[in-house]
Amino acid sequence: MKALLVGEYREGKLLETTYELIGFAQQLKAEFELFLVASEDQLPQVEAKLYLADVNEAKEYNPALHKQLILEAAEKAGADTIVFIHSSNGWDLAPRVALALSAAQISEVVEIKEDGYLLPACNAKLRRTVKAATGKQVITLQAGAFMPAEQSGAPQVEKLSITATAQTEFLGYEQAEAGEVDLGKAEIIVSAGRGVGKPENVAMIEALAKALGGEYGASRPVVDAGWAPHDRQVGTTGQTVSPKLYVACGISGAIQHLAGMKKSEFVLAINTDKDAPIGEVADVLVVADIKQFAPALTAKLEG
Repeated sequence: MKALLVGEYREGKLLETTYELIGFAQQLKAEFELFLVASEDQLPQVEAKLYLADVNEAKEYNPALHKQLILEAAEKAGADTIVFIHSSNGWDLAPRVALALSAAQISEVVEIKEDGYLLPACNAKLRRTVKAATGKQVITLQAGAFMPAEQSGAPQVEKLSITATAQTEFLGYEQAEAGEVDLGKAEIIVSAGRGVGKPENVAMIEALAKALGGEYGASRPVVDAGWAPHDRQVGTTGQTVSPKLYVACGISGAIQHLAGMKKSEFVLAINTDKDAPIGEVADVLVVADIKQFAPALTAKLEG
């Protein structure tokens, strides 16, 4: 297998997810080369071939132009697998490239299996394993699902010339409207998951957060159910946080949630299931019913 990894560069910086692509390729034991639209002072530290398009000419994002550049790099590399991060850029570009190559697209991969790739299904409540039935394949990886590769060495750069005329113009980025709380600045976060049981029980998570001197957060299922506002959501479609203490209450540990809180200094998980995936990243796992444990802990802290 020969893979072309499509790195991402935003607002003058190489994104760390580029190293997750490399980690994926290494785990897959695939030969790989990279493609990137960036400036020459922001290149990945890896000993591999890199096809580079100048960001001043190609801009940070232009779907039609970038698609053509990726197809050119894929042909030069002899790649049968094109790999993106499952980001706003990735999920826009991947189907364009897949269509051009008549290749199968496999989206939001979270794990490599012997018989294919593991993906979330039914709003991440289930998982399924799929395998491409075509000679070429286009893959997007869930951010945070694969360990980043170590940064070392320097790439062998081949510059790509810009010959196509863009039909659209990149103007810039627009920040989302700020909510009532910025969880990214909180040092202590207590988050509610499906395990809290019902919307009324989110209040006990908020009470525990207050007793600890922190803010309360929530997983996507809790937000989707309307139990908590979106600005409290932690995960790939919510806020990315790095508190000193993260308390996961009734959260199973879906990759999308873990990606949003993996930089926490200390993780305390409370779950009735001792084998819940959250236990793999937790520093301490309390096997208990959150509806009993949280009020008892809050009372102890307040007493």
